[in-house]
Amino acid sequence: MFVNEKTYRTIWMEDGVVKMINQPLLPHQFEIIAYPTCAGTCEAIRSMVVRGAGAIGAAAGYAMAQAVREVQSSPDPLQALKLFTTMIMQTRPTAHNLFYAVDRVNTALTGIQDSARWVAVADHAAKQIADEDVEDGQAIGKIGAALITDHMRILTHCNAGWLAFVDWGSALAPIYTAKREGKNLFVWVDETRPRLQGARLTSWELMNEGVPHAIIADNAAGYFMQRGEVDMVIVGADKVARNGDTANKIGTFEKALLANYFHIPFYVAIPPSTVDMSCADGSEIIIEERDQDEVLTIYGKTQDGSFTSVQISHDGAMARNPAFDITPANLITGFITPKGIIPPEQLKYTY
Repeated sequence: MFVNEKTYRTIWMEDGVVKMINQPLLPHQFEIIAYPTCAGTCEAIRSMVVRGAGAIGAAAGYAMAQAVREVQSSPDPLQALKLFTTMIMQTRPTAHNLFYAVDRVNTALTGIQDSARWVAVADHAAKQIADEDVEDGQAIGKIGAALITDHMRILTHCNAGWLAFVDWGSALAPIYTAKREGKNLFVWVDETRPRLQGARLTSWELMNEGVPHAIIADNAAGYFMQRGEVDMVIVGADKVARNGDTANKIGTFEKALLANYFHIPFYVAIPPSTVDMSCADGSEIIIEERDQDEVLTIYGKTQDGSFTSVQISHDGAMARNPAFDITPANLITGFITPKGIIPPEQLKYTY
């Protein structure tokens, strides 16, 4: 990740303290925030200080490593760790990477009777989760870049780049790789209401990488597709079912329908940790519904440089705020994975 020509990871851990980029402050302010406790890291996941499939997974792995430290003084470390595990899993219900990371650390601890040994084992497992996320992003970038030709115009939705993973990302990794290979390309950046991850985060990433792009309103994508100005759509995912049905940021389903109508390739870029083989199809995916204030208000920078939240609806207005929707597998051209481009019908045979 490039920020002012310096490289960063989105999240990491030092001596039990989890450090991460404070994403709600972006793009106006760049800040590293530290969480010394498991409860603090859980709140960072819940409040979306850290967000995105891979980054949430890494945060959950690190939270487990913190929990292991905190149970050392408990009279029943195993029971205490179960309580921490439940707390971590309740932070975000949709992102499969979170559950994958918790299960992976717990599996690494299985059979170790001496709880004092848990710290080193959990630290190692959490670091592996983060490092593999980076490796998967690099592989997705290389494989996906082969789909991108010179002067291609790509539309993306939400943020599935550096900030959504430990580094590189999923949907944006092919774009970064293609750009570094010398290909000329252009990116349409959906604003992604209500939290504006496209306008706030994806655009900021692309600016740092020097990728030409334009932010568009979510409901403008069809206009540009109709004009023949979109050659490909690449999005990420928070959870993929065994049959290829995909949960991603709300509005993804609409983009898939538009792409299908206009015969535009629609790709989903994912690491293996996003696929839940125990989930048969999209009907089994729990969709998180967030606070209505995210829809009824908007937060940003004022002309005097201060930051404030502004009400955009009448007093007493009610809103619904599903965070994700389900894109059926039959609308997906293919999954860009570290193992190659996989058609939806082949996914269950690959992972």
